[in-house]
Amino acid sequence: MAAKRTDQKRILVVDDHPVFRDGLARLIEQEGDLSVCGTTDNASDAMRMVETMKPDLVSVDISLTGKNGIELLKTVKAMHPELKALVFSMHDEALYAERALRAGALGYVMKGAPVEVVIGAIRRVLAGDIYLSESMSDSLLKISINGAPGLASPLRSLSDRQLEVLELFGRGNSSKVIAEKLKLSVKTVEVHRQNIKQKLGLGSALEFMRYAVRWVEQN
Repeated sequence: MAAKRTDQKRILVVDDHPVFRDGLARLIEQEGDLSVCGTTDNASDAMRMVETMKPDLVSVDISLTGKNGIELLKTVKAMHPELKALVFSMHDEALYAERALRAGALGYVMKGAPVEVVIGAIRRVLAGDIYLSESMSDSLLKISINGAPGLASPLRSLSDRQLEVLELFGRGNSSKVIAEKLKLSVKTVEVHRQNIKQKLGLGSALEFMRYAVRWVEQN
């Protein structure tokens, strides 16, 4: 095996899907100027590894065990504002890219993007630049000028956790399953649901579920 170069940029990969996590790590390792200093599937380990491994860039998924990727980004950037972060996710960038940037990421890449896009995004973020798809860049420019027609104002008022809970309900999960996925109590999930209903002006549980399912289908 070839010796590691001392000038390689070190990348920490945080993703709870082992196939993608391992595949991304192998892809990065093929690049002479990049290396993977560690991989993990959860936020708590990621924070520990950031402290001990001192990566140049952390790659984060939105969906993680316990604390989600958005919350992880906020914590990482608060403690290490110089650390560059890039999101790789299956979640539609139209829903999450802006939130990821606000949380401290410099880029957002959809899983399934071509290899050249993935490596290009990593290098762009390492250089301190922002990476978004052309369509997402155009959308954010329009939002900055005209507001956000793609995300209705009530939806934009939801917290990152509330948006995550809404999506999970829309995908057919019960409160118990959501609690297990997010490492929360069922009571906390129900509180989130009530707050979402209030913010979106939804009355009954049936109305809430119809809205959640329709929102997921449309996005």
